[in-house]
Amino acid sequence: MTGGYTHAPVAPGSLGADVPDTELLAYLDAMLRWKDQRRTELAALDQAALEVEEPAERASLTPDVTLSMTLWQAVADRLALIQATWDSGRVGEQERRRITTLVWGTLEQPGTRGTQALAVSLPEACRLSDSLASSLRSRLRLDGADPDLTGRLRALRQQVERIADQVALIPGSRRSSAEVAHAELDQRLTDVTDRAARGADVGGLLAPLESRAATVERDLIVAASARAHAKADHAQATREVAELTARGQAVLSLAHRARSTVAPAPRLGVPDVSALGDVPTGLGELTAYRGRLARVERALGVAQSEYAAALARLDELTERAHRVREALADETAMLALAEQTDTLLQTRPTDLTRLEALVQAQESFVKALGVRP
Repeated sequence: MTGGYTHAPVAPGSLGADVPDTELLAYLDAMLRWKDQRRTELAALDQAALEVEEPAERASLTPDVTLSMTLWQAVADRLALIQATWDSGRVGEQERRRITTLVWGTLEQPGTRGTQALAVSLPEACRLSDSLASSLRSRLRLDGADPDLTGRLRALRQQVERIADQVALIPGSRRSSAEVAHAELDQRLTDVTDRAARGADVGGLLAPLESRAATVERDLIVAASARAHAKADHAQATREVAELTARGQAVLSLAHRARSTVAPAPRLGVPDVSALGDVPTGLGELTAYRGRLARVERALGVAQSEYAAALARLDELTERAHRVREALADETAMLALAEQTDTLLQTRPTDLTRLEALVQAQESFVKALGVRP
């Protein structure tokens, strides 16, 4: 905790790693304290934001207050799952790995994909919450919100270095604007630090700089999460293409078999997945591409169902024909119909309409005689 305000602890391990019980317990205890303290801080920030008289200023604060509340709730929900898995320390290797998966996995829940506030891991959500809280305190100019000058400068330097680490993760072709933002922050921080070293009053320069740094870090964290999603979505789309390609070939074979075996046969087209082209890498293009994949999957499902139903109808009529043939084995009056049925069953493609009429005629005769097939 710095300057009377809480800061999230460093998370142990990595996604799915086995971390010693003592480290997990220390982290869980620290996180629970962070959760309670941050809830108190957010209540004060929310109240202060509501008391801002200028409507435009109050409106500008609302998104960050709302995002802070959403992040806190997501963290609290995830901590509840971690506590349940911890089960008062009754954990083995499997449970420990589950806990680190809960820590480092995304907070996003099923059905919330695209909600930026939740598209982050637990440590990222906490760091983002810390940055937002610091920014809101500065913008609201709360009494006692700031630690001493040295502490504020140190915290800003650490934040700018974290921003540099985030910038380094961005692909080179998309890094320029983030590099400019980092360079601007670094230069402003250097200038403020030099001024402070010469004894100048830099209090008025720190709050805007802290607010800007918090905004940049927040945007970079969300962007990094979006890239992680895009990477995962690209891998998933690549797997879907392979699966749908194989399925498409199978449905095509099923269609050829149905068309050569029965008449009338469905005339549905079988979509070619390769016509969609290569899996794109851009987030927007990838989202649209996956939408087209979903349509292809639905079309394949319809085609498979229709062609399989046509072949299943032939199997059903064949079985019914065999049953009625056995029931009428001694009825010479039905011999001609039975022979026509046998001939039709040996013909390809088999006329299902005529076959059904022949089978129904024999079944009606069986029913009239009171014979059980």
